Amino acid sequence: MTSTVQDPIDLLRTSLEEQFQRSTDQLAELTVRSRQRSRGGYDHDTLAALIASARQAVSDTAHALRRMAEGSYGSCERCTADIALQRLEILPHARFCVPCQRRQTG
Repeated sequence: MTSTVQDPIDLLRTSLEEQFQRSTDQLAELTVRSRQRSRGGYDHDTLAALIASARQAVSDTAHALRRMAEGSYGSCERCTADIALQRLEILPHARFCVPCQRRQTG
C-alpha cells in the first residue's frame, strides 16, 4: 500500500528548492535593474537593500539545502539538538534551535 502522506523533510526540501529559485530569480532581476540608468524605478538605497536581502535569502536557502544533502539538516549548529519540526516549517532555513537562537541574538 502506498501512502499519500509525504515526509515532512521532503516537503521542506521542495519548499527550500522553490524559495531558492524565487530568490535567485529576484536577485537576477534586481541586478539587471541596478545596471539600468533609471534603476528600474528604485532609488539607490532601496535597490541596494533589496539586493542585499535577496543575496541573504539565496545564501540561507543554499546553506539549508547543503545541510540536507550532508544529512545535518534539522540539527542545531550550536548544540546539535534537533530543531523542532514546527520551527522548520515556519523557518525552513533555521540553523539553530530556539534556545540557541535566543542566545545568538541576545
